[in-house]
Amino acid sequence: MKTAVIFWSGTGNTEAMAKAVAEGAGVEATPVGSFSGDLSDYEAVALGCPAMGAEELEDSEFEPFYTANEAKLAGKNVALFGSYDWGDGEWMRLWADRAKAAGAKIVDGEGLIANNTPDDEALAKCKALGEKLAKGG
Repeated sequence: MKTAVIFWSGTGNTEAMAKAVAEGAGVEATPVGSFSGDLSDYEAVALGCPAMGAEELEDSEFEPFYTANEAKLAGKNVALFGSYDWGDGEWMRLWADRAKAAGAKIVDGEGLIANNTPDDEALAKCKALGEKLAKGG
């Protein structure tokens, strides 16, 4: 299954998660600013973005990318992940709802979150998420 792992990270926490997801999926993780493909060409997509501001997606790079590609997620297996420092993960719940409304099939039904730096358990969950995504959800 052709799989993409695309992320934005400010502190490196979500990047660490992306690398673990990509390892599980058997692909390379790509920073959102470097992704030059077309999501229409992928059967499975993992997207990573930390909580920013008042629990929202990063607004200068990731949100514009996501908005431009949201319709291309319809019918695809999609994994969402990211780190946070405060709050209760509301940004991820809202993001998962938004992706489902666009027609995405969210792997495990919700996004995977880690508080601050992902520990070994969180990284193992990321790797497992990537494996599941690459096998069809």
